[in-house]
Amino acid sequence: MVVLAKPPAALEQISMVRSPSPGDNLAGVPAVDLSAPGAASDVVRACERYGFFKAVRHGVDGGVVARLEDEAVRFFASPQAAKDAHGGGRGPASSPFGYGNKRIGRNGDMGWLEYLLLAIDRDEISDSSPAPSFSLRFVTVRRNASTSNKFADGYVTIEFMTSCMSRVFRDAANEYVSAMRGMARTVLEMVADGLGVSPRGTLADMVVADKASDQLLRLNHYPPCPLLQNIMPNCSPTGFGEHTDPQLISILHSNSTSGLQVAIHDDDDDNNHQWVSVPPDPSSFLVIVGDSLQVMTNGRFRSVKHRVVANKLKSRVSMIYFGGPALGQRIAPLRQLLQRAAAGGDEEKESRYEEFTWGEYKKAAYLSRLGDNRLAPFLRQQQPPVAKRHA
Repeated sequence: MVVLAKPPAALEQISMVRSPSPGDNLAGVPAVDLSAPGAASDVVRACERYGFFKAVRHGVDGGVVARLEDEAVRFFASPQAAKDAHGGGRGPASSPFGYGNKRIGRNGDMGWLEYLLLAIDRDEISDSSPAPSFSLRFVTVRRNASTSNKFADGYVTIEFMTSCMSRVFRDAANEYVSAMRGMARTVLEMVADGLGVSPRGTLADMVVADKASDQLLRLNHYPPCPLLQNIMPNCSPTGFGEHTDPQLISILHSNSTSGLQVAIHDDDDDNNHQWVSVPPDPSSFLVIVGDSLQVMTNGRFRSVKHRVVANKLKSRVSMIYFGGPALGQRIAPLRQLLQRAAAGGDEEKESRYEEFTWGEYKKAAYLSRLGDNRLAPFLRQQQPPVAKRHA
């Protein structure tokens, strides 16, 4: 990592990294045709080896993606004061939801980006409807609240606000989330099939069927950063620092601008990795394994570290759906996997993790820095930190 002695004022608190080159591109990004008969096995292999894969032939209409991306671009092009009015505030009582600019969370992480983080109101979900209706809402802090509607960790009380979202925006977001929920179900059912877990909805139902599930939609905008073009031509600002996603699954779409990098491991040592670039492909989605799914597979799947390096000349827009379970959902290795391992004399018959709830883990995640190993406190000391990879 390069640290500027005298960086431009706008970049003073943002880390610099070496600018990606064409040689950094990941050769053979794992791609899975979700319409293929053998897709379940392909999904499992990719999640074991890489912790992510590119979903192709996914069945999501391109117009659904384009409409929300257009609305995101329109929002981020609004005057700065108008966007700031929809932020979650700063300080101990701040909310992570709503609009943010450069500051990522409350613990000092900074990036060259602006974003919009929306909570999905589960009360609006209708399982009986072929096109469920969701309420995607900005969230702000309610300073003097007596409501029982608490944020996940219990230290922030929030109220939902919808006045800042146009009807067109809400419709586009609603349509997009419906498509992402459908893909999440498809992928998580394939995971269950590929692992031999029944019923096949064991994982998918935690995210899609449970009305108390914790789902988010994040829209990121990484503006061009020409400030370094002549100052340090070989360096770029960090757009979003290295991290893993805490949920079960994340589904990411980006425009045609590069910037996403993932950590590829040659062995089971989490500290021995190489950052490689994932070439953009607007016709596909990236499905990313989250920490919770790593635990539920007892380390068989890897929650992949990833980051974004800002582009100096072109704007990057990404849209990420995060699929998490209900706050009270127990997160532990699936019993069927442990039982099968025990029956076969496999050393992975014991859980590598202490049991926790999603609410407990989410609280820990919001109290940590982006790059922290959030699973470390939940590892059982007698076990190796990462399970062996399956071929």
